[in-house]
Amino acid sequence: MSEEKFEHYYTQEPTSKLKVRQLSLKLKNGHEYRFKSASGVYAFRKIDKATKILIEHLMVHGKKVLDLGCGYGIIGITLKKEYPDMEVYMSDINKRAVEFAKINAKDNNVEVEIRQGDCYEPWQGMKFDMIVINPPIAAGKEVWMKMIEQAKEHLNQGGSLQVVAFHNKGGKRIKEFMNQVFGNVEDIWKEGGIRIYRSVLKE
Repeated sequence: MSEEKFEHYYTQEPTSKLKVRQLSLKLKNGHEYRFKSASGVYAFRKIDKATKILIEHLMVHGKKVLDLGCGYGIIGITLKKEYPDMEVYMSDINKRAVEFAKINAKDNNVEVEIRQGDCYEPWQGMKFDMIVINPPIAAGKEVWMKMIEQAKEHLNQGGSLQVVAFHNKGGKRIKEFMNQVFGNVEDIWKEGGIRIYRSVLKE
C-alpha cells in the first residue's frame, strides 16, 4: 500500500488521469479559502486534517517561510493570506502539484514563489526563518529524513523547522530524528493523535 501511495503523489510526473475537485478550508477564525485539488496529488479528495492543524497552530515568526512539499498549495497560500507581510516560498517534486499550487495562488490572489524540484534542490543558497512540512511518510523514511536533515542548511540562526504528523504513525520517529539533528525538539500542539514538532537552529 505504501508503495502505491509513493507512486501516487511523491513522483515527479503523476500518471493518473487528471481529475479536479473544488475544496474549501474554514479556519477557526472564520476565514474561508477555496482550492482546486488534482488527482495524483496528496489529499486530492479532502483537505488533510494534519494540514489544517499545522496552519492553525504554527508558531509564526520571522519573515521568510518555506512550505516544503507544498502539494496544491494549502499551507503556503493560507499563511500568505493570514500573514500578508510574510515572504512565502513553496516547492514540490510533483509537477502537477506545482501547477495547481500556482493556479490556487492566482485564484486566492496571493504573490508567492513556487518552484518544482526534489527536497531543497530549488532553494540552493537560500535560507529561511521557518520551514514547515507535512511530510510524505508513505514515501519512506529516506525522504522525510532528508527533509529534516537538510533543513539545517536552509534555516537562519534562530529559525525553526515545524513538522506535523500522526504521533503513532511515524511521528514519534520524526520527533526523535529532529532532536538528533537539531539537539532540541518540542511538541507545540497535540490534537486527535496529531502533533506539531518544532526544532530551532541554535548556535
